[in-house]
Amino acid sequence: MDNPAATIIFGRMERRDDILIVGGGLGGPALALALARAGFGVTVVDAQSEKVRKNAAFDGRAYALALASVRLLRRLGIWDRLDGNTQPMLEIKVSDGRAGEGPLSPFFLHFDHAEIEEGPMGHMVEDRFLRRALLDALAESNRITHLSGEQVTAQEVDAGRVRLTCASGREIEGALLVGCDGRASGTAARAGISRTGWYYGQTALVAAIEHELPHNGVAHQFFMPSGPLAILPLPGNRSSIVWSETDDTAAEFAALDDTGFMEVLRPRFGDFLGEIALRGKRYTYPLNLTLANSFIAPRLALAGDAAHGMHPIAGQGLNAGLRDVAALAQVLSEARTRGEDIGAADVLARYQQWRRFDTATLAMTTDLTNRLFSTDNPLLRLGRDIGMGVINGWPGLRRGLMREAAGLTGDLPELMR
Repeated sequence: MDNPAATIIFGRMERRDDILIVGGGLGGPALALALARAGFGVTVVDAQSEKVRKNAAFDGRAYALALASVRLLRRLGIWDRLDGNTQPMLEIKVSDGRAGEGPLSPFFLHFDHAEIEEGPMGHMVEDRFLRRALLDALAESNRITHLSGEQVTAQEVDAGRVRLTCASGREIEGALLVGCDGRASGTAARAGISRTGWYYGQTALVAAIEHELPHNGVAHQFFMPSGPLAILPLPGNRSSIVWSETDDTAAEFAALDDTGFMEVLRPRFGDFLGEIALRGKRYTYPLNLTLANSFIAPRLALAGDAAHGMHPIAGQGLNAGLRDVAALAQVLSEARTRGEDIGAADVLARYQQWRRFDTATLAMTTDLTNRLFSTDNPLLRLGRDIGMGVINGWPGLRRGLMREAAGLTGDLPELMR
């Protein structure tokens, strides 16, 4: 809905809201809903049209939402909109091996949700369902203006405000700008925020698979020398696969027809779920690490992939972004309660202090894990296999890692408690 603060000036729509958000994917709408819940007026500027976003077909993407992220979505009124389209992850099994040979070590990791009190460690949900639920909630809020199909071309900051100019000529003004516009964030670039990162020389092959036998809510991570294969349960007898291969091999496999693709997938997938078949289209995503060197600038904050993009090996990218959302909403709400300027440098510094070290640590952990497991060096293989065996045989350590995976550790924002 249009925000009542909107006015028309010189034939051009001029909006004045508390907070401007650039990016209409997942993080931007989630942040808008969290801020509106706290009483802020918010404008979301989305380069893609709402019709395209809401009518998106399955594009292979699905997310492992940690328990803390599920709590956030419940508080925002999103979770009930996903009824029937989520799959709890009851177990996670991690093994090490080679394509066509299966696990090569007796050591493995097995996480069972029954070992922690809070219930399932997380849920799987497809991108298309989560995106539609967020957009529907945006449309129902009278504190949120959703400008779809608008491309930001310039941003200007002075002591008291930030102003955006769109390709249409529309200008929007607010007290704070938040970039939720992805790894190639234009918001960060226009603010002069540089990035640190690298490409892995790996590409993720993503698809949905139908299988003969039920998955029973078990997620699998199979480490191979060229990269990991994740098999993630979806509702029904379906699973999402995220299969990382070297760029050259991935390009070769992506060029195969569906029959050829299944011929190379089956030896890696195995037969534990019976006969398997491809459902829908296949997609590829180049893998890289990218960290913004600062999460803040004058009257500006970055959240989600605009601040940190990491390897999908642990499935924590979206979860880290949603923790940004909950943390930033809390910092800004507390600042307003104290009568502070929400765009002030010291207010934004609190957000950066809360989130930057945590996300950098997570990014480096996923980077190290990928490097450690994406090799066939026999000494490294022996070391990591023994390590998995030690963790699996140490209940306290295993439960600690399960709680970490569920997003229940560290300084949790109120919306995730």
